[in-house]
Amino acid sequence: MNIEEKIISNINKNRISSTEVADALNKSGVIDGIIPVNGGLHVTGKVEYIYAFDETNWPVHVQARNIQEGSIVFVDTFNCNNKAIFGDLVAKYLILYKRAKAVVVNGLLRDVPNLRKEGFPIWCTGFTPLGCFNRDVAESDELKLKVAEYKALFEGGIMTCDDSGVTLIKKELINENTLKRLDWIELQEDIWFFCIDTLKWDTYDTVCLKKYLNHMEVLPEALREKVKEISFDA
Repeated sequence: MNIEEKIISNINKNRISSTEVADALNKSGVIDGIIPVNGGLHVTGKVEYIYAFDETNWPVHVQARNIQEGSIVFVDTFNCNNKAIFGDLVAKYLILYKRAKAVVVNGLLRDVPNLRKEGFPIWCTGFTPLGCFNRDVAESDELKLKVAEYKALFEGGIMTCDDSGVTLIKKELINENTLKRLDWIELQEDIWFFCIDTLKWDTYDTVCLKKYLNHMEVLPEALREKVKEISFDA
């Protein structure tokens, strides 16, 4: 199993949230403004980047044909002016027929009743009944440069999507250090809840002062052993 597979497996196995991933990345990686269409979902996977521009979704239809099974499709948008990028038809095609794990749209969607009825794993910035046009528009040189920049940023990264939003682990951060930071964040959460729920400490002693680090004897042996095993202060 390579490091990418280890990170995805670890996040899935432990249901590590988008919040915890952001914490492991030192409070970074969150894609601003993204919300779930349907609640109660947790999806992690490798990102595949496609885009729409100038109020047309024609390029989405073209690029969707080559989506790889098992990817999280990130649909970026440029100059779409508050028009929905697509609705239930494209969503169904990507998720059911192209077998995408999830779809994350940096823009608006429509046909929300059907998207919710089907329970599709989709995230976006909001909703509107007004859709994009379907017309073939030439890309400017400026747009091509911008797309190349953003594709390099997103594609090949790992996204974690849940009710809180979406967090991206950039491909240059897919390494053993990030895997260790994820393990530490999970362990820290376990310790904090033990201190609050069982020891009845307040949040100041637990979160701010981290008194347990100087009084490890108060923790159960299993937690103490995990601290020694990880030996990492995020």
